[in-house]
Amino acid sequence: MKWFLCKLVFQVICGSGEHTPQFDEQLRLVCAEDELHAFHKARLLGEGDCLTQDGENCIAVQWKFIDVCALHQLQMETDGAEIFSTIKEEADASVYIRRIQKSAGRLLEEGLQQFIN
Repeated sequence: MKWFLCKLVFQVICGSGEHTPQFDEQLRLVCAEDELHAFHKARLLGEGDCLTQDGENCIAVQWKFIDVCALHQLQMETDGAEIFSTIKEEADASVYIRRIQKSAGRLLEEGLQQFIN
């Protein structure tokens, strides 16, 4: 098994979402056989971490998983640990989300290619 550092991106939506789009970029450690398995495991982590909770003034805050946009093999020992997170505000949420999904598509394609070879 190998260790991978994966970057997961969530959209943070407060209340009805009438605010500047915000994104939470998290770096996670994942243990997997290869890049393809690491990518899918990271996606499962992201999908499992979607949540809605009450924030300040009883306004609901939602974390919506976008995708995995970076993957790097490491030599570490903590599966699924978040080691970095940042909240981003983007002027155009749809452009940002498309960029994340495009990166995820490239990662999936590279993982499949390595798996085939």
